[in-house]
This record gives sequence, structure tokens and C-alpha cells, in this order.
Amino acid sequence: MKNAVGKKQLIELRHKLHKQPELSGNEEKTAETLIVFLKKQHPDLLVTAMGGHGILAVYKGETPGRTVLLRCDMDALPINEISKLEHRSTISGVSHKCGHDGHMAIMCGVASKLARNRPLHGTVLLLFQPAEETGQGAARIIEKLKYSPDQCFALHNLPGFQLGSVITKAGPFAEASKGLIVKLTGESSHAAEPQCGNSPAAAVASIILYLERISDNSTGTIATLVHARIGEVAFGTSPGDATVMITLRATHTKELDFFSHRVSEQIIKTAAEEHLMCNLSWAQEFPATINAELPNSFIRESANYLGYQMIPLTRPFLWSEDFGHFTDEFSGAMFGIGSGINAKPLHSRNYDFPDSLIPVGISMFIEILERSLKL
Repeated sequence: MKNAVGKKQLIELRHKLHKQPELSGNEEKTAETLIVFLKKQHPDLLVTAMGGHGILAVYKGETPGRTVLLRCDMDALPINEISKLEHRSTISGVSHKCGHDGHMAIMCGVASKLARNRPLHGTVLLLFQPAEETGQGAARIIEKLKYSPDQCFALHNLPGFQLGSVITKAGPFAEASKGLIVKLTGESSHAAEPQCGNSPAAAVASIILYLERISDNSTGTIATLVHARIGEVAFGTSPGDATVMITLRATHTKELDFFSHRVSEQIIKTAAEEHLMCNLSWAQEFPATINAELPNSFIRESANYLGYQMIPLTRPFLWSEDFGHFTDEFSGAMFGIGSGINAKPLHSRNYDFPDSLIPVGISMFIEILERSLKL
């Protein structure tokens, strides 16, 4: 039997994926590259086109047992890469600035290990999930998933932490969030006669000030203005409409629901006071990622066994992850692997996933499977 795919080959695969980044929902070439690789790893079943361009590689043990799902993400971001790297993005305005190329390389390494050493008992599901960045991919996958995993796991690389360290906590790991789109409609008028119209400018200013007052970083309840537009670029016209876009965050999904209702009520009230029509809509909803105690203990035990530095979190990350859809449905846990104390932050234009993390992620997933499948 051939040896498992080596680190060099996985790095080459990672670099190839990095060169051809694709936005959420458009991961067609990414999927093609992965399918070519995975077919050579001889899964018992290879399901494609899941929830878009998602892929599921299934490895079955010699006897029935527990089912464990490992998940990685596939999509890139609408960020123009600033880099002189040989493997820099070849797609203008799109790049892997969240490290999902590295996550895919790790999962391909796991597939290679399983192809040469299948589990004795149970079933392993390796999921390559599209559209994580928009919060849509996980929900679509779960709708199509014909398995009910006993446990599920995912990882994310984390700049700002010691290279190769493992970061986790039981309970909330990443916050819930959702996008709120506010459309205000009044009446435009000549800029010389603003009193003849009804500009939404005062309402927008009031909303922005309100968002600043209610945000509390200490509790993780945050309302962030991400975009605002009032009227058009026309010096002769007093605006008659406006759009405000807000990201809302909270530690738990129920807390976010309450916070969202509170913010919505205030915005509707402000619009009414200014005699404006108000339309609210929601986008990119991410439930909180909640680490269950047992699977989280497997992460800690695996890191300790492998000799990786363990960094326990005292509070959840403020960012969101659509793996929360999985932890809503199944017992699961997510962990981080440190990308380096001085590494560029995620979503930075010159961020690049450290290749040295590929074997760390593989060994963590394999060790976690050992513990999960023995139960």
C-alpha cells in the first residue's frame, strides 16, 4: 500500500488552492481540485454538489459504531491580495485571507491518513463546506446530510496565538451574529429648499449615536455600523432615502434575538419620529458556536497527548462561525490552532496561512477521531 501523502504534497495543494480562490457559493474550481485529490484517497463514498459545491468523503470502519464528522471550509473573501508570494492569488479582488485554503489542505491530509488506516469501528465523515463566510453553507449542508453524527469537530487558524498552540473552551466558543439592513424613505427636494422635503439624515445620525451607546465589548453585545448611504451624489438634491447596515453580536443566540428586537424597535421608533417609512431585513445569520463538554474534552486530551501548548479561553471570540449551525444540531466542538503571535490578522490583505500548521491540524483531527470513535 502506498504511503500517506506527504507534507510537501499537501503544501503544494494548499498553494494551488490559494492561487484560485473563489467567493462563497462559487467554489466550483476549488471543488474540482479537491475531488481529483480525494478520489485518490479511495473513500467508501464521495458525495459532491452538497449545498452547492460541498463535498463529503465517507470512510467506514470494519464494524459499525459511532459516526464522527470533521468539517473544513472552502470559500475565499472579496479582498485584493497584496503579496509577492509565488502562490499569491491569481484572481483580482479575491483571496484566501481567512486561511480556508489551509483548512482544506489539513482535511485532505486527514483523508490520506484514513485511506491508509481506516477506523476499526464506526464512520468518519470529512466535510468540505462551501459558503462559510456568508453564514449560508452549514445550514444548506445540514438540510442535505443523510447522516446524524454523534459528534462533529472543526478548527480555525488564529493569528495572535503561539504558532502551533491549541485554543479552546467549553460552552460558547464564537459569538452569534446577524446583519441588519435598514432602508429609510422620506422625500427628496431641491438642496436650496430642504424644508420642502423630508431628509433621513437626522434619523441616520440618531441611529449611529444609538449604536455607539448600546454596544458593550465587555459583555460581547455589540452593534457595529458597517455601511451607511444617504441620498445620491448630487449637490442640487436634498436626500429622500437612506440605507444603514449594522452587524449585531451577542454571546448566545437567544441573547442575540433579544438584542436584535431591542435595536429594531428603537430604529422603527426613530423613523416614526422623523415621519419616515422604514423597512428592516436580515442577512448572514450565524448562531453561536457552542462547544459541548465531552467533545471539547477530546480536544484538550488530544492536544496534551500530542504535546501542543494548550491555551484555554476565558471568554468566546467576538467573531462568528457558521459551524454554530452544526453545534445547534449535533454534539460538537471547535478549536483554534495558533498562527503565530505576530502573524498578520485574519482578513488582512497580506495574510497567508502558515504551512507549518498543516501537520498540526492533521494530527489533532486524527487524535480526536481516536477518542471519539472509541466511545
